[in-house]
Amino acid sequence: MSELDLYIKAAREYDIVISEVGAWSNPISPNEQTRREAIAYCRRRLELAEHIGAAVCVTIAGSRGEQWDGPHPDNFNNDTFELIVETVRGIIDAIKPQRTVFALEMMPWVFPDSADTYLELIKAIDRKGFGVHFDPVNIISSPRAYYRTGDLIRDFFSKLGPHIRNCHAKDILLRGNLTVHLDEVIPGQGVLDYRAFLTELHKLHPDTPLMIEHLRTNEEYQQAADYIRGVAAELRIPL
Repeated sequence: MSELDLYIKAAREYDIVISEVGAWSNPISPNEQTRREAIAYCRRRLELAEHIGAAVCVTIAGSRGEQWDGPHPDNFNNDTFELIVETVRGIIDAIKPQRTVFALEMMPWVFPDSADTYLELIKAIDRKGFGVHFDPVNIISSPRAYYRTGDLIRDFFSKLGPHIRNCHAKDILLRGNLTVHLDEVIPGQGVLDYRAFLTELHKLHPDTPLMIEHLRTNEEYQQAADYIRGVAAELRIPL
């Protein structure tokens, strides 16, 4: 039995849901070689996610600039939208996943950047193998959204709930210096409405993963988990 299969066996024995396989790359890169390599990588990672039964294989759409995850003036034009559709279709059609889905993590400067643009992509891509990954922090990019995170979360779940396969747990904090400056912080140290987040997530399949990310130490992860579990306990939501 391979090392990979041993991990799969252990996950089953201990009732562990594998949340995601990351495919972080730039499949819409303007550099054709980079784009081809990224697409091939996404296909391999989607195949891996299918093999291990992960909830999703996730990446971002990418960027039309040199920075694979950065802003560019062409990121929101119609041609880029169509390129994302064509690229995702090609990745999914090459693997034809049955147990997992391919998903795009939202970013503030490329599609999908909202519930509505995610819906547009779902309709345009038109593949059962395309699903939704939800990270609310990534689309809080203005003070208006910052002070209405509960509304943003509820709107997203109302529009995309049946398609959501996993979520990321982070938090966000608005600083007082100009211009607008938003920092990602440990859950509980920002304003993200975890009461709304957990309430809506609880309406989905009980095995829908909520994964804490981007922290530096085990102690920070424990702190984040304790906060989220505390909010869940107040709401009488089992985790």
